[in-house]
Amino acid sequence: MQTIEELLESKAIRVTAMRLLIYKFLAEKQVAVTLSDIEKAFEKADRTTLYRTIKTFEEKDIVHQIDNGTGIIKYALCEKGCSCEIETDLHLHFHCNNCNETICLTEHKIPQIKVPDGFVSENVNLVVKGVCDKCSGQ
Repeated sequence: MQTIEELLESKAIRVTAMRLLIYKFLAEKQVAVTLSDIEKAFEKADRTTLYRTIKTFEEKDIVHQIDNGTGIIKYALCEKGCSCEIETDLHLHFHCNNCNETICLTEHKIPQIKVPDGFVSENVNLVVKGVCDKCSGQ
């Protein structure tokens, strides 16, 4: 089992206390979080440090960005071995219209979509909207 420190080092990310704390915070969440959620969790931390940490994690495929259609970007940890490749790593997300949580459904991969010649895919985002199992009572 790889430690957080080993994971960060393997991605050429310098290990700092704040990076470890943010990683642990994301790992404890079962849902995607906003930058605001991270700021609230670390109120005494410098906002620039939090933002840079998330951007570094995103650039190094530690987290992925989710646009669930609400206008607020959310972040979630990537699966082990993920490199956020369109062909292999992208998965479905579920956004609950009731509690406003966005959940990664990593077991449901987005099928490869062939775009017309001359078009270049850079990102694919598939969000299912509805009511989650907690809100539906099932």
